[in-house]
Order: sequence, then C-alpha cells, then structure tokens
Amino acid sequence: MSTVWHPFPRRFEILLVPEHTAGDDTPPDAATALRSAVVETTGEIGESGYPRYEGDGMVADIDPETRTVEGLLIDGFEVDYGLTARVLDTPDRPDPSGTAEPRTG
Repeated sequence: MSTVWHPFPRRFEILLVPEHTAGDDTPPDAATALRSAVVETTGEIGESGYPRYEGDGMVADIDPETRTVEGLLIDGFEVDYGLTARVLDTPDRPDPSGTAEPRTG
C-alpha cells in the first residue's frame, strides 16, 4: 500500500445499480446493489483526467469533488447500458493484519 499523500480521498465504495427510476429517491446501499466494491487510489490519473481507483475487480476514474464516476471497467469490461455507478464515501479502515496504516499530512 502506498504511503504517498494524495489531495483526494484514498478510498470509495462503488455501487453498481439499475439506472435511477422516477419516484425512487432512496439512496442505494451495498445490500441492494447488483455489485459493490471498495476501491483505493492507485496514485495515477486516468484517461479521463481524474484520479484512478482500483479494487475488487473494478477500475474507476472518479471526480473526487463531485463523486462522479467518469470511467469504469468491471472485470475488464465496460458497464452495460441501463446500469449506473454510485459512489459512497468509505472511512479509512484499519489494516486486517492489525497494524495501523501509515498516515501523512
């Protein structure tokens, strides 16, 4: 895991859900998503010009200010029409090995 400081969030959760339907204002969650993944920054800028995030089979370029997915591959494939990606903030979690993650800044 990189200890390089980035001016954008290190981690997001991406939810793949059916496109928004009229009258359904409830926010999606991992339990109702078709697929979800926690993605972490790679330290690279994607083709879209936004930071690249990877994890759990997803590679995404995410605008960290608007939380908009600007590019997404799932298991190496583009997302089908009729599906949309939603981004949720994910708090930093401790390393499963029990050691603390390095912090900077």
